[in-house]
Amino acid sequence: MDAPAPFAARLTRCPLPHDPQAGHEARAALPDAPPEVAELIAGAAGCSPFLRELTLRHADWLAPALAGPPEVALDAALGDADRPLSDLPRALRRAKARVALLVALADLGGVWRLEEVTGALTRLADHAVDTALRALVAEEIRRGKIPGATPDDAATAAGMVVFAMGKMGAAELNYSSDIDLICLFDDDRFDGPAEQMEARAAFIRVTRKLTALIADRTADGYVFRTDLRLRPDASVMPVCLSMEAAERYYESFGRTWERAAWIKARPCAGDLEAGARYMRRMAPFVWRRHLDYAAIQDAHDMRLRIRAHKGLAGARAHIPLEGHDIKLGAGGIREIEFFTQTRQLIAGGRDADLRDPATQPALAQLAHKGWVPGMVAQTLTAAYRAHREVEHRLQMVADAQTQKLPTRPEDMDRLARFQGMGDTDAWRRELVDRLEQVSELTEGFFAPTGQPGARDPDLSEAARALVARWDTYPALRSERGAEIFRRLRPEILSQLMASDDPDAALARFDGFMAGLPAGVQLFSLFEANPQLIDLIVDICATAPRLSQYLARNAAVLDAVIGGDFFAPWPDRAALSAALGKRLAGVADYERKLDAARTWAREWHFRVGVHHLRGLIDAFEAASQYAALAEACVAALWDPVCAEFARRHGPQPGRGAVVLGMGSLGAGRLNAASDLDLIVIYDAAGAEASQGARPLDVKTYFARLTKALVTALAAPMAEGRLYEVDMRLRPSGRQGPVATALAAFCDYQSNDAWTWEHLALTRARAIAGSGALGAEVEAFRRQLLADKGAGARVSQDVADMRRRLAEAKPPRGPWDCRLGPGRLQEIELFAQTAALRAGHPARTPEAQLAAGIRAGWPTRDEGEALLRAYRLCWRLHCAGRLLSDAAPDPEHLGPAATAFLLRETDRPDTVTLARDLVALATAADRIITARLAP
Repeated sequence: MDAPAPFAARLTRCPLPHDPQAGHEARAALPDAPPEVAELIAGAAGCSPFLRELTLRHADWLAPALAGPPEVALDAALGDADRPLSDLPRALRRAKARVALLVALADLGGVWRLEEVTGALTRLADHAVDTALRALVAEEIRRGKIPGATPDDAATAAGMVVFAMGKMGAAELNYSSDIDLICLFDDDRFDGPAEQMEARAAFIRVTRKLTALIADRTADGYVFRTDLRLRPDASVMPVCLSMEAAERYYESFGRTWERAAWIKARPCAGDLEAGARYMRRMAPFVWRRHLDYAAIQDAHDMRLRIRAHKGLAGARAHIPLEGHDIKLGAGGIREIEFFTQTRQLIAGGRDADLRDPATQPALAQLAHKGWVPGMVAQTLTAAYRAHREVEHRLQMVADAQTQKLPTRPEDMDRLARFQGMGDTDAWRRELVDRLEQVSELTEGFFAPTGQPGARDPDLSEAARALVARWDTYPALRSERGAEIFRRLRPEILSQLMASDDPDAALARFDGFMAGLPAGVQLFSLFEANPQLIDLIVDICATAPRLSQYLARNAAVLDAVIGGDFFAPWPDRAALSAALGKRLAGVADYERKLDAARTWAREWHFRVGVHHLRGLIDAFEAASQYAALAEACVAALWDPVCAEFARRHGPQPGRGAVVLGMGSLGAGRLNAASDLDLIVIYDAAGAEASQGARPLDVKTYFARLTKALVTALAAPMAEGRLYEVDMRLRPSGRQGPVATALAAFCDYQSNDAWTWEHLALTRARAIAGSGALGAEVEAFRRQLLADKGAGARVSQDVADMRRRLAEAKPPRGPWDCRLGPGRLQEIELFAQTAALRAGHPARTPEAQLAAGIRAGWPTRDEGEALLRAYRLCWRLHCAGRLLSDAAPDPEHLGPAATAFLLRETDRPDTVTLARDLVALATAADRIITARLAP
């Protein structure tokens, strides 16, 4: 890397001296300075009495410091502050003065960008706090006041950690900033309550001495004003407390403003490893797993309270500059920070990329992920940089912690000259425009969008009675939830009444409301994203099953506004990798299972919405449902095996493979499908596992299989993933849940029935050992080739067809799955065709194609069967999205019927019914003829 250029070579701008005489005096103190550097010093000192004084006092240090790169001078100034405790107060104050002078000149001259300016100030703060902390803890250790600590423990402050909060935590300190700190100690380093209390007392002493050493004003000045009030319950809690006590507080009483504060938190001094561990434990408090739109109202209320407290409330149409607070006032820095932090709180729980503590990169990432429009992010970023420069120049005048613009014209002139502008009026116009632009952009985000004065539409008496009972539902029992919903209700009711079947839509929305356990988060989500109301009404008007699903799983709506809800579908490998990444970030096994359920629900809902909205058809939906299920099984297999191995050792032998059977193996599921699975293992001569609690091989894999089924099917806090059916394993319900490879091959070769060979036509390895999966696939292919030529195949299938028809008769004329010539029979026939042809194809289309090539059935027969199959599948897949019952248009509303007609490409229900009967009848004739003896 090239060495940084000298200071003078990097100058790009210069302030104009407001007081030329003061500027001349400072310039004269550095007679050998290059002309451009001398001009900068004159401009800085001519606008700031504080910088003039620093220049005169530190001229001997400043001249060589400006001769080289400012980074070198910064390092030297910080290094010179590493002194013994007795000399530390003076050394740190000298370093503060020199760094303040260097930073001001680098800022005013454009040598450093804003982030380098704030970064240098933050480095000074970090260095001061860490140096002072280690020295003070070393003194407590020397006095024997910290139990079990040795002199070597001073390097990590014996378990004490100082967290930088706010601007210091984000490396965004302003020029005359105080520093917000929270001091904690790692109670795990001490044995028992007595030691912890003794250590606590020592760390409280250290904290008080630390703040005095840094913040007290002496003849040498001060280092940083220090504020400890962001700690938990600051009015009653000590200045340093244990991590465990702090964690208990946040879990029980933590508020939104405290969550926002911890966005910018960073361990800056002491035991940084313990601090990092604590930050990881704090993540669930700060970053909620669901989109947290309720934080918007909290932030809005917080802004109003700050304005009222500071006397900044009032009209916003015009922003007067005199006395305006560039930080807290309308259009100021805090509004940009609140805008950014609130969006981070909303979405950061779902996307760790959105957790950057610094405002500018956080805005950029929010724009990149679609949470903020790109032009808005650019505008706010530019305003933020410009506002921070105004803030710095206000503070440079007299090293005062102020953000208020002057009230006197001559001081406004000074500020304009400090920013290099000789035309004060032009500077004022530019600043007003920027403030008003920020105010307009941010206020629209924070203000509630509902119309409190809007009225409900006219409703029938029955509808009014139904709506009246909503106030008794759990979602509206909180005052806040009820308040938000009152703003939304007129729009929701208007859309429901405008649907094709208002009564049915209202009844389903009522069911949705009744099933919600709470409402604040969801209604806040609706208020911030009105398009979700359109989606809810569409679902309630069309798909009863999906509306019931939503009531139980309202959090899936987070995904709709997550930025990629309508993006192209990823492939199975990408899905599995995404879930694997999600699970890798969760340490606890049961939380992994819950995380998988949350993730899968969102993707499952996405498929349903895309199908309902016509973005995909039934066959695409079927493929996506199957890919999702396969990704879940594949991604969960490793943590299931790891958790099982923790107790019983790794898988003995060559391990196991999970086969997807039935519709999963064929890659074609619907919205309500369960999963057919079997597990095959190969002990490869091993007799037992090698672990803390070893198991014999048969027991090991049986229990491992049950653990997998539990991971998929057990009802947990986040529900269940899938129902699992293992009846397709050898010997069905009677056989072991996991089968040895040799036993599986022997059974299929010598004892299996024809129906079990048919089941193998759709078997596919989806998780576990790749080598074992390849071996099972090779066996499957050979077995199908060997068994398909048997004379009894057609007769066995005919018998099976008859038994199925007797056991599962159709549920009316619209049952497209059961009955002669319908879905189940066509799939059975396609499997038979593949078996007779000895072909490994798994989907009905590929299986029938293999049969046609082998002469069974004919091409015309195969095409007739496919026409019937396609119509039946479209009806079946669409119907399962709507309800559990067969898709009978006579019992569906207009919107649901329109969905069925669109999916089947039929103009009306009469044509659909006629075509279903005709195609099924033709398929029935073909199947009957082909299976006849």
